[in-house]
Amino acid sequence: MPSNRALRFMNSAHRCLLKLSGGRLGWTAADMPVLELTTIGRKSGKPRSVMLTSPHQDGDVIVIVASKGGADHHPNWFLNLRDNSRVVVTMQDSADRNMNARVASHEERERLWPTITSEYTNYAGYQGKTDREIPLIMLEPAD
Repeated sequence: MPSNRALRFMNSAHRCLLKLSGGRLGWTAADMPVLELTTIGRKSGKPRSVMLTSPHQDGDVIVIVASKGGADHHPNWFLNLRDNSRVVVTMQDSADRNMNARVASHEERERLWPTITSEYTNYAGYQGKTDREIPLIMLEPAD
């Protein structure tokens, strides 16, 4: 599993690619759209941003996966949104969107997980590395 330092470096490099290319590069990875998710730090109270992929979208709902490469503990961004579900999402060619984040219900995960893992097999591999059930997060437009 990548260390937190390595993950921060990868996120910084990703943002650098977006900036240097004027936004022309970096909005897709592994054939998935990339988004910037901004949460509020559960300890600091400050905005915290991370670049993530979205393996599934359904209308205005964006699905992200809290896999952390199959680590045995949840990613920090997941812990942040669990404490404060109000997030901001930025995607290619769109303005920042205020959204609410929630963990997919058991039924939603049962329906979506096979679809996601059949198209993006890396997620099945991540699940195989850990005993924790990797959560799916539903990002829904805020009212």
